[in-house]
Amino acid sequence: MLLCILIYFIVFVLSVTLVFCILDRSIRSKGYQGPVSDHFNGTVFINIKTAGTVRVRSGFWSILHWMLTRKKNVWVKRSVHQTKPLPRVEGETLTATLLNHASVLIQTEGLNILTDPIYSKRASPFSFIGPSRFTEPGVAFDDLPPIDVVIISHNHYDHLDLATLRRLVKRDNPRIFVPLGNRNYLESHGIKTSTELDWWESEELAPGVSLVCVAGQHFSARALSDRNKTLWCGYAVQTPHGDIYFAGDTGYGPFVNEIRTRFPQGFRLGLLPIGAFRPEWFMKEVHISPDEAFNIQQELHIQDVVGIHHGTFKLADDTQDEPVTRVKELVGSLPSSQRFLTLLNGENADIRTRA
Repeated sequence: MLLCILIYFIVFVLSVTLVFCILDRSIRSKGYQGPVSDHFNGTVFINIKTAGTVRVRSGFWSILHWMLTRKKNVWVKRSVHQTKPLPRVEGETLTATLLNHASVLIQTEGLNILTDPIYSKRASPFSFIGPSRFTEPGVAFDDLPPIDVVIISHNHYDHLDLATLRRLVKRDNPRIFVPLGNRNYLESHGIKTSTELDWWESEELAPGVSLVCVAGQHFSARALSDRNKTLWCGYAVQTPHGDIYFAGDTGYGPFVNEIRTRFPQGFRLGLLPIGAFRPEWFMKEVHISPDEAFNIQQELHIQDVVGIHHGTFKLADDTQDEPVTRVKELVGSLPSSQRFLTLLNGENADIRTRA
């Protein structure tokens, strides 16, 4: 009897392991092959560290500790009033529309640029499990203007959404920019039009407008076996009337000083994440808090900031409104030359010209 139970148990464990390996293999990224650099060791990508850099706990046991001790808070489904953006915005006029999460429509210089677009119900490789949305996109997909450029910061499911990218490619065939290691992954899923960039590489988007891939502090993974096999990044859009900074998803690190050195004139607009920052002992290295977003605004001399990465998907322990509430507590300390905006999904902001 005991022998039969043991055999059944072994068969069960082997079956689960086999299923896991098949699923993992089907969704993982193949990674990147290229020369070693200060942020690629030949196998995986790494964050740039300096003396005194704060390290937080990470790895399996830290994840398990967080899962067992995380604070419970209730999020509720919220409706949005969907809006329809203008087809184009010309010249120095700059409009930013928050679609949802880290998806922002940037319109300026006749270009329509979309950041980390996601229209799926879940930020997950599966339709039946994984973080589900609490707020719908504020612009219906069919109401999006023609998209010229899509910029992807990294390969997490809430930032690289294959279903949305396929719809955009079919409808608009935009130029898609991704950090190193992601082009092969997209091509294996039928998306053939992406361009890979390393930190500090640039591409021209239009006469007088260029895109620069900038450093960040985060990590990557589509499965458990491909952690940090692809790069993460932010982007700077350089225009004749002021530059735009999209931070993607990031913790605070020495890259901020490097961006300040390379862009001493500062930025007209910054898109900075403010959510998924608690518990800070676990999240701090990869997700900035609202307070750190305010610090980055000052360090990078950003005139107007739009807060992103909040209110749509429940990814951490901060409450549904905590990031926005904290921003509203901090805005009184800003000089009149700066703004930090928290938009609802579908809301847009006309960004002021550079003083």
